[in-house]
Order: sequence, then C-alpha cells, then structure tokens
Amino acid sequence: MASFSTCILLISLIEIWDLLRVDAKVFMVLLEEEPVISLKANQTHTSDEVAMMYIERLRAGHDVLLESLLQKGSYTKLYSYTHLLNGFAIHSASEEVLSSLQNVTGIRAIHEDMKMEKFTTYTPEFLGIPSGVWRNLGGSEMAGEGVVIGFIDTGIDPVHPSFSSHSSRGILKGRKFKGTCAIGEKFPSTACNGKIEGAQYFASAAIAAGDFNSTRDYASPFDADGHGRQAVSYYRIEFKSLYHTASIAAGNHQIPVIANDFNYGYASGMAPGARIAVYKALYTFGGYMSDVVAAVDQAVEDGVDILSLSIGPSTVPSGPSFLDVLEMALLFATKAGVLVVQSAGNRGPSSSSILSFSPWITSVAASVTDRHYINIIRFNNGQRFYGIGLSPPTAGEMSFPIAAAADVCHMNTTTGTLTVESCQHPDLFIPSLVRRKLILCTYNFDFEYETASIATVADTVMKIGAVGFILAMDPDLGAEQVKRITMTLPVPGIVLNNMQASLALWGYYNSNTIRSRSGRVVVFGAKARLLDGRKAIYSGRAPVVASYSSRGPDVNNALLQTADVLKPNVMAPGSSIWAAWSPSSEGDPYIKGQNFALVSGTSMATPHIAGVAALIKQKHPKWSPAAITSAMMTSADVFDNSGSPILAQSTNQLLPGTPFDFGAGSINATRAIDPGLIFDAQFEHYVQFLCAVPSFDGKAVRRATGIGCPTMKRAWCSDLNAPSITISNLVESRIVIRQVTNVSKMNETYTVSVREPLGVEITVSPKVLRIAGNASRHLWILLTATKATRAYTFGEMVLHGSRNHIVRVPIAVYVSTFSKVLTVV
Repeated sequence: MASFSTCILLISLIEIWDLLRVDAKVFMVLLEEEPVISLKANQTHTSDEVAMMYIERLRAGHDVLLESLLQKGSYTKLYSYTHLLNGFAIHSASEEVLSSLQNVTGIRAIHEDMKMEKFTTYTPEFLGIPSGVWRNLGGSEMAGEGVVIGFIDTGIDPVHPSFSSHSSRGILKGRKFKGTCAIGEKFPSTACNGKIEGAQYFASAAIAAGDFNSTRDYASPFDADGHGRQAVSYYRIEFKSLYHTASIAAGNHQIPVIANDFNYGYASGMAPGARIAVYKALYTFGGYMSDVVAAVDQAVEDGVDILSLSIGPSTVPSGPSFLDVLEMALLFATKAGVLVVQSAGNRGPSSSSILSFSPWITSVAASVTDRHYINIIRFNNGQRFYGIGLSPPTAGEMSFPIAAAADVCHMNTTTGTLTVESCQHPDLFIPSLVRRKLILCTYNFDFEYETASIATVADTVMKIGAVGFILAMDPDLGAEQVKRITMTLPVPGIVLNNMQASLALWGYYNSNTIRSRSGRVVVFGAKARLLDGRKAIYSGRAPVVASYSSRGPDVNNALLQTADVLKPNVMAPGSSIWAAWSPSSEGDPYIKGQNFALVSGTSMATPHIAGVAALIKQKHPKWSPAAITSAMMTSADVFDNSGSPILAQSTNQLLPGTPFDFGAGSINATRAIDPGLIFDAQFEHYVQFLCAVPSFDGKAVRRATGIGCPTMKRAWCSDLNAPSITISNLVESRIVIRQVTNVSKMNETYTVSVREPLGVEITVSPKVLRIAGNASRHLWILLTATKATRAYTFGEMVLHGSRNHIVRVPIAVYVSTFSKVLTVV
C-alpha cells in the first residue's frame, strides 16, 4: 500500500513549486511513511503504548531528517504531524533550506503555509428539539451526554455560565477521549471542569511569523478576540468566537441572556449534555494553516466525536478543490470516525459561491427564523417608521425634541461637517443644547469605511447626556444598507436603514425647525419618541435561506467546473443568534463587555448541526459520519412553517429555494434521530469517488490517499452512495445505484415516488422496497435526458415507509444533450 502521508499531495511538485515564494516563512513538509491512523487501520489491535512509541519514532525521524539536510540554526521546527499526517512544519527565511528539501527521497510534498482569516434562546424551540429529542434522551442535561465536540476557533472563557460544570458530572472516564488541559494565562487548571473536557492552543506559526502578541492574544486556550476579520492571502478562517459557536452546539440549558442590563430570555445549546474540547488556533489577527492542521491532527488523536469548523478558503483553490490541504486532512479525520461539520461560507447569494467542497464534509447553509426585533420611532405628526437596533425606549409616553448634530455642535474651520454629523466626538457638542433631546446623526461613508461606528454614536450620546439618538442615512450612499443590523444598544436609539424613512425624517425635521437669519436653530419643533426595540416578535414565513449563505453548485477547481456533489448539505438557523460571548473581547466594539451577543453567519448555523449530530451520536454511537449526515439530510424539511416550499433571499427579493440554496433542507432533529433508512459510505468509497473525478489519474489518487484506484473503477462521481443525486453533465442517460440500510430492528416496506427535474425522465427499480430490520437493499435509478436544459433543474426521490418514515433524496441535474429515442431498461 502506498504511504498514507502522501494524502496531501494536492498537485504535482512542479505546480507546488510555482506557488512557493522565496520570502515565505513557514512550510509544511509531508513524508512517505505512514502516520498513526494508518498504522491503526492496518493492525487490528494497536495499543496506546505501541501508538505512542510509533509517534515518538516519527518525531525523532523528522528531527534526524532535518539535522541531516539543514544547517543548524537555519530553521525552526514548529510541529511534527503524526496522527492524520506524517510530516512537519518548519520556519525559515533561507532559500537554501528550500533547495535542500527539494527532491529528497522520502519527501512527497512541500506546501507553503497560508495565512488564514477569521471567517440561543429560541432556536432549540424553533427546531422542535426540547419536546422531540431531549425528552427521549433523558432530558436537557443528559442530551448529548458522552459525546465530545471539538471546536477549532479562537478559544474559550471557562468562567461563563454556559460552560459551567454540573456537580454530578465529572471528567469523562473509560472512553476514548484523551485530551489534555493546557494551563496558561486566564486559563487555570480548574478550567477543564467536565463541561470543557480539554483545551489546547496552537500558535507556533503565528509566533514565527511575528503576528502573535502575547499581551493581546494570550498563550493559553483563553478567548481574547471574540470576533474579527482580516482579508489576507489565499485562505481565510471566518469565525464568530468559539465562545459563541460552542454555546450554540453544547452550551448549558436555561442560562439567562443578559445584555446591556436587559434579559432577552434563556439560552441553551442543541446538546446541553455534550462535552466541549477546545483547540485554539485563531487569534485577533487571524491564523495560519499549519497551526490549524496541527489542531485538527490533535483533536482527532484526542478522540473527539465531532469537529465543528468555520474554516474555508476565501476563493476556490487553484488546484483541485477536493485535494486542498484542509480537505484532505478532514478526509482522514472522517476515516478515523470523526464527523466534520463546516460552514458553507458567507458569499451568497451568488451561485457557485460554496467554500466547503468535499462529500466527506457536512457543509451547512444558514437560514433566517421567524424571530425578529423591530425598533419603531413615532413622530408627533403621527408618522411612524421602522428601524434597527435593540434599544430601550425613551422615558414614559412623552416625545422629545429632535436636534441634528450639526445644529448642537461647535463648528470651526478644522471641524468638517461629516465629522460632526457622524456623532463620533462628544467634545464637539454643546451641553446646554443637547439635554433632553434626540440627537439626529448621519450614517455616511465613514461608517462604510469603518472609521466611524454605531457603538461610538451610542457612547457619545451617553457622554453628552442626550435622551438618545436617531441615525439616518446619507442620501449620497444611494442604495447602501446599514452594516451591523443586529446590535444591542445601552441607550435609546434607532437606525433608519432605508432611504425612504431617512428622507421622511429629514423632511419632518426641516419643516418643523425654526432658524434665525444666521441659520442657527431657534426652535426645535420636530419631536418623536422611541418604542422598546428589545422585545422579539414571531411572525412571517420561516425558515428562509439567508442572503449571505453561500450557494451551490459545488465546483471541482478554480475554473468553476461543477461537480457531481450536492453542496450545501443541510441548513440550520444562522441569523440573529443569541449565544455566549467573552466580555473581555477586544474584537468587536458593539459587544465589548457583554456576556452574550446576537450574531449572524453560516458560522452560527454550523454549531446547530454539530449539536444535533451529537444528539444522533448519543442515540446511535456506532454510526459512521456518513450515516449521521445521511440521517440529517434525508429527514430535513423542504417546507416552511406555512406549509409552502422554502424561499431564499436573493438580491432585494425572495425566490423559490433549491437544493443549491439549502441542500437537502432545514434540519429536523426529531426525525433525524429516527430516519428509517441511511445511505452509508466509508473511506474507500471516498477514494473511489476521487478516482472518478475528471482529470484525476490513479497515480495521483494513490499518492493522495495511500489506496490505488480499483481495476474496475466507477465511471462517475455520482456513483458515491450519497443521500443525494447530483449530475453535472447528463448526456443522454445514466444509471445511478444507491444502497440503503434499514437502521431500525423492524421490517418496513417503502414506496418510491419521484418528482422529476425538468428535462429528465427518472425510473426507479424497485418501486416498492421491502427491507428487513438492519438489512441493506439497492436502488437502481435511471435518469434519461428528454430536453437539453443547459442549466441545473431539480427534483427529488421520496421513499414513504409503512412505519411512517419518510426518506427524501434531492436530485440536481444539468442536461447537456439528450436522445429522442428513450433508453428502456
């Protein structure tokens, strides 16, 4: 068998060396000899002692190789990868170091390190989890018990109540998890308390590159960031604080959500009984791939059950997307039995904007729920307008005068009008003029360029002693939308985030403001009051695909050639999600000092799926990652709360959703723990999938995976036993075979129905499937083109079980050519 460690040979060495830059600082070097996971796969019984001896031998081998090739002092070894990968990361500025490693026997690939960017009170009820799932798993505190979810992110603050330990729960014993607790600044030995099962941090590449600041980033698992964004290089990590994501997946039950001294409800994770393992590899500036790969390697070695990631490239990789370094590392995590859940990306609503590519990864889209926060301003003339901002109301039932910032500020030759109108400088205001007034500020280009912030507007109003503020849009912005639509405010305030309301406000203000001949205001006649913007309302159709959520079709490469893979896989709530936040975070001025934050993104949707997966894992501990993903996909909802097909937010409109928007549908946890049938797949099936990818040859697959392509390899990627059918290029006809497994102990009869995509005729055999408990059967699906659509069209295959199971399989087909004579089988 070819060496496992060559799994991350993404492209030929010639292509790799074209990417290398002389000034690069960190390189990941992969070797031919197999890592620990392959040793365990090849040997039925590998003791922990034998595995540790093998790890030490690999590490020693790395040192010997480096010492034999490189001059002492010319490099620093940052990591030895031993579990999923066999190799090391080194830091060096010397061109000679790279030359010395090139073409050395035993070295399969050298990869330049990439800098990476940083990428609930209601949702359990919205998803029906408390009554439909927790009750069947022993109650909320036991839901997810025994399952460890690993989070690779910015770290965690162990004192938050969402992560406190219950007195009856100790550290997990007698199971495979063997993670450790790294003690450091703000992270004492008591931090790993039974809820937080383990915590480590990875910063060697960040330190080597000079980006790590120990006074700001903390050399410990403690979360110092919270949230950040920095667009750099080829890769990014988009994340919303491990604090936030971990609490959504596995935060404790019934934790009061207090923000700016107001109780917004009670928070709970999807799996409150699950344990958390922390792998901090991201910091205030972002992160580096070699640190992230080390974190993934360690998490799998520790024995996590699920990995929750908000990690992905900022663009499609230049090489094959399925063989990107991170994709390959996660393939072998899947081989080790770890379910990988990853955010789809926030590049929607454009098509082919998906940033999570491979079929062994569960890629998550984000939806909007029916919970909304609406802020209202009521003018004295009877008009009322809606805005944004979760703020307290103005006092009592009375109205207060409105004063434009420019009319109550000192003006001089050095103070520009835009500076005054943005309300960023409290020292410019005249105290006697601002008392008991609502200050009218202007949302201008300074806010778009982030030299001004709404948080500073609120702070200014507090300092000058005004009643509150109104932030209206500058007409010069045109159709721009106000950034930061979900924020809690410490003072009464409203943001009018559309031009119509803003113009109406200015018209009302100007017509009721009396000025002297010099232009100074004599009477502030415009008056208004703000209603309470902190009370949630529940209305409208939901779920709806969020506009920012990345869309399919999936792609093979940077040329955007589409793949026979459905992405995203499944959808979960991602917009305006309440969850835990680090009060010491310096990364976001809107949330600084708060224990909870309201945040949006596919990063928020991902831990919902990780938490539901933990519930399934608890119920079915022997299920493979593919089986868990299948259960979530085939049981997902494609209809909203009104009984109509799910809609998707597009550019300024709502459109009918498709599987490229929401995957198989919106997660239904109650049905997912009892799906009836599953579509299972193992490591060798993913290898066969890679063998069928256009432009991949058998040698490349063997170098990448350690397994060669079979002599009679499958012809199409669509042959992978996935819970979906995607054909990116249907020419006349194709037969797709799927194997279903009955995961109940009871016999069941399924009747097959099909909703055909436009331009495709589908025949399924058998039409009635009788399957015994724990047995497997095959389905033959013939897809025949009847019309060249030159575009993707969508349908579904639904299996209706006699014991009330419903198994839904989405179908997406692009018809290139068709035959007028239909093939008969």
